[in-house]
Amino acid sequence: MEMTEMTGVSLKRGSHAVEDNDSLAPAEEAKRQKVSECCLTKSQDGLENNSTPSCENVPGRPEAVSAGKSINNSDAQLEEEEEEEEDGFSEEGDEEEETESFADMMKHGLTELDVGITKFVSSHQGFSGILKERYSDFVVHEIGKDGRISHLDDLSIPVDEEDPSEDVFTVLTAEEKQRLEELQLFVNKETSVAIEVVEDTKEKRTIIHQAIKSLFPGLETKTEDREGKKYIVAYHAAGKKALAKVRPTADPRKHSWPKSRGSYCHFVLYKENKDTMDAINVLSKYLRVKPNIFSYMGTKDKRAITVQEIAVLKITAQRLAHLNKCLMNFKLGNFSYQKHPLKLGELQGNHFTVVLRNITGTDDQVQQAMNSLKEIGFINYYGMQRFGTTAVPTYQVGRAILQNSWAEVMDLILKPRSGAEKGYLVKCREEWAKTKDPAAALRKLPVKRCVEGQLLRGLSKYGMKNIVSAFGIIPRNNRLMYIHSYQSYVWNNMVSKRIEEYGLKPVAGDLVLKGATATYIEEEDVNNYSIHDVVMPLPGFDVIYPKHKISEAYREMLTADNLDIDNMRHKIRDYSLSGAYRKIIIRPQNVSWEVVAYDDPKIPLFNTDVDNLEGKPPPVFASEGKYRALKMDFSLPPSTYATMAIREVLKMDTSIKNQTQLNTTWLR
Repeated sequence: MEMTEMTGVSLKRGSHAVEDNDSLAPAEEAKRQKVSECCLTKSQDGLENNSTPSCENVPGRPEAVSAGKSINNSDAQLEEEEEEEEDGFSEEGDEEEETESFADMMKHGLTELDVGITKFVSSHQGFSGILKERYSDFVVHEIGKDGRISHLDDLSIPVDEEDPSEDVFTVLTAEEKQRLEELQLFVNKETSVAIEVVEDTKEKRTIIHQAIKSLFPGLETKTEDREGKKYIVAYHAAGKKALAKVRPTADPRKHSWPKSRGSYCHFVLYKENKDTMDAINVLSKYLRVKPNIFSYMGTKDKRAITVQEIAVLKITAQRLAHLNKCLMNFKLGNFSYQKHPLKLGELQGNHFTVVLRNITGTDDQVQQAMNSLKEIGFINYYGMQRFGTTAVPTYQVGRAILQNSWAEVMDLILKPRSGAEKGYLVKCREEWAKTKDPAAALRKLPVKRCVEGQLLRGLSKYGMKNIVSAFGIIPRNNRLMYIHSYQSYVWNNMVSKRIEEYGLKPVAGDLVLKGATATYIEEEDVNNYSIHDVVMPLPGFDVIYPKHKISEAYREMLTADNLDIDNMRHKIRDYSLSGAYRKIIIRPQNVSWEVVAYDDPKIPLFNTDVDNLEGKPPPVFASEGKYRALKMDFSLPPSTYATMAIREVLKMDTSIKNQTQLNTTWLR
């Protein structure tokens, strides 16, 4: 096995950095895919225990943050502004036209070299290709803990005697259904629809209530007397603040749940161009429930088609299946009732189907590259999206936290910087630099539930002399993400040094795992292991380091960053790093590939689960065409990066900076 240095191979038109398994933070695609107009206002409410989105491209989603019982007038105003934001589309607000091109802005971004990604394991010659020209060129199927790959292949609803009677599907006339659908889809200006109860009995009214709520998620109902006649009035419950005020959390599930039925409805979620937490926010709005009743094993990419299992507490398959009628870019199916929710990390990994379009490599080059990926694998680097896309990498913030340099933490997050950012965030940073007034800077942000907004709210509340508490207002997952980014930065650099020093073979002093415990490879045992067994530590107080030159390299790197490798405990417990171990080489499983010819860049090159459900025939390829594409299939364990596998095949720098610079001419 040979190890090669990284070379600058031109990628004609690149992907945004793409994380494989558990999170994805690509740049927005120019043409956004929309959810159907029947979708309610996009949720700004958050997921409990999930991370907050940063306007500086930190992965995650909004989380509601309490401002505490006692707030001053300034805080009250901020709270009021934030509440107003929840109901609008302010994130898409009126931005000024960007005068600088995206490529120019990305000159200031990171390259792989900046985060320690420098080596390749194979010796084949690299070639160029287009990764994610279409988001449908990147498909992810979750692999469950039983090793089964999740597919959406059954839209039927489990038969259950406890479900509402079939009368709910026939009690409404075609005209009434039409009016209700128009109300649900905001087709006209009607704010409600009244349906007369012709045969007025309590049973009949109940069935009409059930029918409207089942068939038209997002609508609420009430009974009214009008001139001696009973009417069922349907209206949008989720307008403005009504969602929270009209319906408490448990209300949609207030009806008795059969004891014989598992409390959780598990289903397969197929989604296009939407990340997992955004998707759950949409589903929860429709169902009038809070997002925290959903559970899942891992978050999935946005700019991709993904298929994964979701569980939801005490929502029937019937109600979920009806969402298929009014949601675009989503499909729910494979329903079953289970006793338990899903837990993060329970998955075995993910299976990827990836198309690299317009490849330049010869058939022989492709064969060499894919054989190497199958037999040797790739270096298990943390991908570029782990480190952010602006001129201030997330690992720098993490390092400042570990150094207890809180003024630097505040400055790194809020200071003006070069790079691709939305106009309102640039104005916020300029205001901060000019006035150091958190309330004034916050007023420049229409989206306050991002890291910058959260920190400014904290500074308004706790004052500039209590940055630790102000920073603490940011959801825990986001705060930890910064220090995990620093650990990843160190790990990448150390793995590159390890491979440069010792190549792709195990040596005495390397670490391997026996169960969950790391042990050293002794000289006499070297031949009992392969490079695929070797692990290296992420720095922390509960790990051991290799017994060779790389141990000293860890110490030197942390010392240069004013950190003590022998004391990774922090004054604040949350920021104490215990460390972990990570395999240095990953060999993908279930690897297969084919090179296909095509003429039209817009045609899909393989069928999705939905295509198969709709009975679409698979694409037929000519023996020759204008372009060639490499279609790859492979499976990866959790917390590994598909972009790093693709990097090994193409021998290219996957950073947005590199790709946009290489692509500027092509795009023109």
